[in-house]
Amino acid sequence: MLLSLPVTILSCLQSAAKSETCEVDRKPNFVLMMVDDLGIGDVGCYGNNTIRTPNIDRLASEGVKLTQHIAAAPLCTPSRAAFMTGRYALRSGMGSVGRVQVLLFLGGSGGLPTSEITFAKRLQQQGYTTGLVGKWHLGVNCEHRGDHCHHPNQHGFSYFYGLPFTLFNDCLPGHGSDILADLQHTLQNLLSILGVGLFTLVCVRVCGLLDVSLWLLVALFCLSILATAVWYVPFKLLPTWNCIIMRNQDVIEQPMTVETLPQRLAVSYFTNVDRPFLLFFSLAHVHTPLFKTPAFAGKSRHGCYGDNIEEVDWIIGKVTETVDSLGLANNTLMYFTSDHGGHLEDANSVMGQTGGWNSIYKGGKAMGGWEGGIRVPGIFRWPGRLAAGREVDEPTSLMDLYPTLKYLAKDTQPDRHLDGYNLMPLLEGKVERSDHEFMFHYCGIYLNAVRWHPPGSDSIFKVHFFTPNFSPPGAGGCYDTKVCLCHGAHVTHHHPPLLYDIFHDPSESRPLTPDTEPRYAEILEQTAKAVERHQSTLTNKQVSDNILWRPWLQPCCGTFPFCGCKEDTLHGTP
Repeated sequence: MLLSLPVTILSCLQSAAKSETCEVDRKPNFVLMMVDDLGIGDVGCYGNNTIRTPNIDRLASEGVKLTQHIAAAPLCTPSRAAFMTGRYALRSGMGSVGRVQVLLFLGGSGGLPTSEITFAKRLQQQGYTTGLVGKWHLGVNCEHRGDHCHHPNQHGFSYFYGLPFTLFNDCLPGHGSDILADLQHTLQNLLSILGVGLFTLVCVRVCGLLDVSLWLLVALFCLSILATAVWYVPFKLLPTWNCIIMRNQDVIEQPMTVETLPQRLAVSYFTNVDRPFLLFFSLAHVHTPLFKTPAFAGKSRHGCYGDNIEEVDWIIGKVTETVDSLGLANNTLMYFTSDHGGHLEDANSVMGQTGGWNSIYKGGKAMGGWEGGIRVPGIFRWPGRLAAGREVDEPTSLMDLYPTLKYLAKDTQPDRHLDGYNLMPLLEGKVERSDHEFMFHYCGIYLNAVRWHPPGSDSIFKVHFFTPNFSPPGAGGCYDTKVCLCHGAHVTHHHPPLLYDIFHDPSESRPLTPDTEPRYAEILEQTAKAVERHQSTLTNKQVSDNILWRPWLQPCCGTFPFCGCKEDTLHGTP
């Protein structure tokens, strides 16, 4: 089935190719490809010489490679919200407080608000056919099952096939749980204690040792049933609740079969009707659990994770091959990236390291402003428009896609406050400096760090206001909790802030001091002023806290709670 992958975009591209010769001034097409949890050090053109990525490397050699491409957040939900809207996640209410930094339940009410505007919606208004294949993770329902207020179809994607949530370990038996594992363990222990206590009291009453009230036993029994439901229903049935596949607004598989997911994402497609198109191919790779596709299993030098990277590269190659074979290359902007850095703490005793490598950069996924969690690959290819083999060593952002696509689609309508900038002048070499003088890095809703690229200087200074506490002490990540947190005792605040010049010290290993940096006081002063200006624009700041499971919001095929169906893979595409 993997050999059928060109069908991914075949249907939408064939009609586009037919009209290509009829419309001289046709707007460009866009193929956006995002990998999940990919480390920048996993790709050959970014320095990896042991994992084979010839197709991704080809995109870079035929296009423009960004070397300082930055995600707006080091975790899926806020990063993708910022990518889609061109705005920091805090503006759309997709920031978070406490330990929960992403959407945890598909049956929660949190998600990208209906008031937000995505690049897909802007392009749809400009006459584009738009499709999303793969991962969404920005919510589904608001008030009742089926309102689909957060669904991709409501945010500008005329076609959606894939995971409304994400791929995670709970989806595959035997891989443990990613969702509040410690809380699940606590609930299970409390339930055990309650059960033992109830059993003991029943024995005491039966044996006549104490006069235990029957009403007390009934109350404890009812409490036990309730406690069991609170623990078992939301958590032990997670594969049914979260691990589903949707086509548009229909649940077509619940729970999903993970083993065949890559093939099915590969052969999904949407139909174009003689219009320019946007395809966002949001891969389920390389988030755990990792795939074990027979054609790639055991072929890399880095175990199952390396196999998955090489499978990703093959998929990217097939997408590129399809664009080229249909004669669309010269009018199609192709883009390759990751939503954030690799997950350093993701490993197990059987498979070894199952998370990515972030090259020389410190930190990784969920580690606030450390470079390893937010510096990602950024490759643009557009033959005839972008010079081949060019590198841009200037700060850029995933948020820049929104204004760039809007510009190329000739959308001149007024917009909200955007945090991204049109990249085309930089990509085409018409300017040498990025418009990002300052960039702000968030950990949840908390401003974690700020980078400053002073005019007329090569230096790029980064100020860290707080950093996550690694565990165990001396480690390079939060291995005790598996994911670093942003608040309370989990972080260390720095007074004065930590300061690095990441142009000269990209691994953030040598903090600057007033003795080693003549501009030390000026940097802190300019940064403080920039923070004040930035925060003055956050008048509509919201916080997304609607992450708890609500049964009445749960997407379901069948009659809730008896949800269950399997996709007809022979007739699964429209």
